[in-house]
Amino acid sequence: MYNKVNEGEPLSVDIIKSVLKYQLPRVDVEHVLGLKFENHDKMKAGCTFYKKSGLGGLPQVLFNGVPFTNEEMDIEEMETVILQKIIDATSVFQRAVFMGQLTDRMDAVDFFMDQPNVVFRINPTILTSEKTYVNFISTSAIYPLEEFHTFSYLDSQDKSAVIAENMKYLSKEDEDVIYAVTIWIIADFDKPAGRQLLAKALKHMKTSSITRLGILNNPTTKMSEENTIISRALWAALLTQKSNTMLKFFTKLVKEETAKALSNGDKIKKFLIYEMDIDAFEKKYNTIGLGILQTQELFCRDVLKLLPGQMAVVSNGQLLNSNDSDEFSEDDFLLLEKITYSTSAEKIKNLVKKMSALSKRAASDLVMKVDSLLSSMPKGELRQDVTLIKQKNSLLRIEPQEDGPFFDVMAIVDPLSREAQKMSHFLIVIGRLINMKLTMFMNCKSKLSEMPLKSFYRLVLEPEVAFLRNNSLSMGPSAKFLDMPESPLFTLNMITPESWLVEVVQSSCDLDNIHLQDIDGIVTANYELEYLLLEGHCFDVTTGQPPRGLQFTLGTNNEPVMVDTIVMANLGYLQLKANPGAWTLRLRKGRSEDIYHVYLHAGTDSPSDQEEIVVVLNNFNSKIIKVHVQKKTDQIHADLLSNESEEKSGLWNSFISFTGVGNAEEKEKKQDVLNIFSVASGHLYERFLRIMMLSVLRNTKTPVKFWFLKNYLSPKFKEIIPLMAEKYGFQYELVQYKWPRWLHQQSEKQRIIWGYKILFLDVLFPLAVDKIIFVDADQIVRADLKELRDFDLGGAPYGYTPFCDSRKEMDGYRFWKSGYWATHLGNRKYHISALYVVDLKKFRKIAAGDRLRGQYQALSQDPNSLSNLDQDLPNNMIYQVTIKSLPQEWLWCETWCDDKSKEKAKTIDLCNNPKTKEPKLEAAARIVPEWIDYDSEIRQLLKHIEAQRRNGTGLKHDEL
Repeated sequence: MYNKVNEGEPLSVDIIKSVLKYQLPRVDVEHVLGLKFENHDKMKAGCTFYKKSGLGGLPQVLFNGVPFTNEEMDIEEMETVILQKIIDATSVFQRAVFMGQLTDRMDAVDFFMDQPNVVFRINPTILTSEKTYVNFISTSAIYPLEEFHTFSYLDSQDKSAVIAENMKYLSKEDEDVIYAVTIWIIADFDKPAGRQLLAKALKHMKTSSITRLGILNNPTTKMSEENTIISRALWAALLTQKSNTMLKFFTKLVKEETAKALSNGDKIKKFLIYEMDIDAFEKKYNTIGLGILQTQELFCRDVLKLLPGQMAVVSNGQLLNSNDSDEFSEDDFLLLEKITYSTSAEKIKNLVKKMSALSKRAASDLVMKVDSLLSSMPKGELRQDVTLIKQKNSLLRIEPQEDGPFFDVMAIVDPLSREAQKMSHFLIVIGRLINMKLTMFMNCKSKLSEMPLKSFYRLVLEPEVAFLRNNSLSMGPSAKFLDMPESPLFTLNMITPESWLVEVVQSSCDLDNIHLQDIDGIVTANYELEYLLLEGHCFDVTTGQPPRGLQFTLGTNNEPVMVDTIVMANLGYLQLKANPGAWTLRLRKGRSEDIYHVYLHAGTDSPSDQEEIVVVLNNFNSKIIKVHVQKKTDQIHADLLSNESEEKSGLWNSFISFTGVGNAEEKEKKQDVLNIFSVASGHLYERFLRIMMLSVLRNTKTPVKFWFLKNYLSPKFKEIIPLMAEKYGFQYELVQYKWPRWLHQQSEKQRIIWGYKILFLDVLFPLAVDKIIFVDADQIVRADLKELRDFDLGGAPYGYTPFCDSRKEMDGYRFWKSGYWATHLGNRKYHISALYVVDLKKFRKIAAGDRLRGQYQALSQDPNSLSNLDQDLPNNMIYQVTIKSLPQEWLWCETWCDDKSKEKAKTIDLCNNPKTKEPKLEAAARIVPEWIDYDSEIRQLLKHIEAQRRNGTGLKHDEL
């Protein structure tokens, strides 16, 4: 319909009818839009609600009664906005349920509507306008309003005090009470708009018992007795009449027929009412003069900064400008009264009531002034004094280090928590920066089922830049662990900000297996901030969905393609590594650039509609951008993940997410390459990994490319791998991917590595890679993996080998045969994750990665769920993401498979044996005879490399 409307024109009923008749020729449009239509009453009720609600211009969107802002109404942002509002509302509901405020017997809508912040009407001027308050604080003498000359010399605060002291009020009754709300109407009452505003306020006053009303004249033109008849009459009544009489007189005086009659020559006494003290009124009216009105005019100009004739409303000192009398209705005055009363005035009135020495007028003035003063103050954090009941054994006090002023700091911690580990170091740093008195209260849990802390922690935070004795910069901050127990097996790991990519560049030992009893001297490790992370979210403006498989490149003008990434289905997430400086983000040449163009972007450092996106990294904080793309008009039906897209995908210089060493450009013609993915951490598993690689190479004639997760590889492995690649003729890439901040984090390194095995398969590899085979580091291959790569998965996105069940003495350890897994799987097998093949094309097509991450997010919140993360997750999702069961011979494991089936084994996995707990090195030498030969060969190579390095030479090699 809106396409039929010319720019600048409104949508009319005739246009709606014409479009409906064309689109729905069989429908009686006149009946649908007519008065007799069955839904007419509902439409009428909707119109009534809209008019009474004060929502303003259409269209409007309300979420739980809260209108969207103009920015939130942007159609491109709406999905994100709604999702965030749902998340926020969910947390409110959860808290209400937990606190017993919301139960099954209650209506959730009624619960929301009963909240103190809910209003019956929306008026942006009242609810969202910038708050301006009148300052009534003054110590000068109070002068009458008639003394205009004296008033003109006062400053703003004194002028406000004089106006407040001399203001006359009308109210519903003449009772001498304390009023919580004071409203001033400011307008030119000799003009129609000013009288309309006052008339609406008077209607409200007829029903209000907590509000008093005052008026101030703000003339449009230079005043004279002829053009101030009504204004002078209003003030003459205020100065001489009782409240209930004034209310009736004012109501009569502001009518348009009254103003018209007065302008035609009628006298003011014609409109007086019989209850009035007519003599007093006429005497005051004839002598009031213009001085009192001039004083009000000057106050409006100098203090309130109003233009001539501009209207405004002041409620307990808060100034609300009004450019149109229609901005305030009778209901809006009720809304203003409710907001003022409930937020502050009621509490202040109750306190003022206790001051018995004040008159009711003085008390009402005090409520107004205090409310204005307190409301104008910036809202600070709430300070609470903490009373500690039990202090004998739970309190630690540290007195200030210096005499003089100090900060009083109180910390309440559970000493056996991760948070306490961080806080203790943070407090030490604060103590070096400021003089403070520290009180630390140990808020311990009364019962523990297990030791909650399983790690030692040091916070690397320096209070200032450190220098050496020669005034040069120190080597940098460090963490020291002293007096450590020697018997446990430790792992050293870093917890870094979300946007940092940190890696270890030097270590004195295996940081995953630190056994201090076996180490002479100290353990050292140097870490380096390698990259800063650029994160973003990308959406198709047409569909509102993430463009799965869309590729972006990040680079500079001289080198446009330095790193690449693929857009993830979850939240349209993307991440790229970068360093400080100015970067340019572009769609990758090839299918991405052919099908899409950048439509809009936010959080960047270039114009939002510019195709080339400039991003500046100039600090160590997170940089998160938002990119909106759109398909080109001739590519509306193109599929980014189709076969065509893979055949013609762009060149891959650096790995999709992150590449360690250089990467030769992929040729457009597909190469026959075996892509093998594996992860390892620690020297032992890196030893297994090298042997696994050698077993793969010895059993195939197909070129092999290994993909290794760089995040947890040791410096030694990263140094050796290019030399091995030259020696054995394989390709490799070290891939790096930061666990997304929005995905539930794992704290144990082993579980993090398990997560990398399954959660990011759709974004870890370029589109040019059709299939990837994951092989565990502790596996020995005895067959050509080309056979596994070419295995028909029958339309499934990946294939796993089921657990063996032929070794009967292990039946008691087969957890999948009973309980949850037996019920969940039914007749299906439970599969092992040591070896699997992934059809990446199918995997991305069905959004398998998106589904797996979604299920992981739900299940991982429970610490008792996903015990074997990389294995349990795909088996749990077997009905949503199908698993093709591979032939049993593809994975043989002595723990679960009988000895007879070993003859046909194509790979042998060194599974842990829960019964014997045999060490893996001993098991490898016993179970796999060729393992010893592989190990010996690798050892000889490493010795040769070490000898060459000591002699200053080395294997010559080109960076891949």
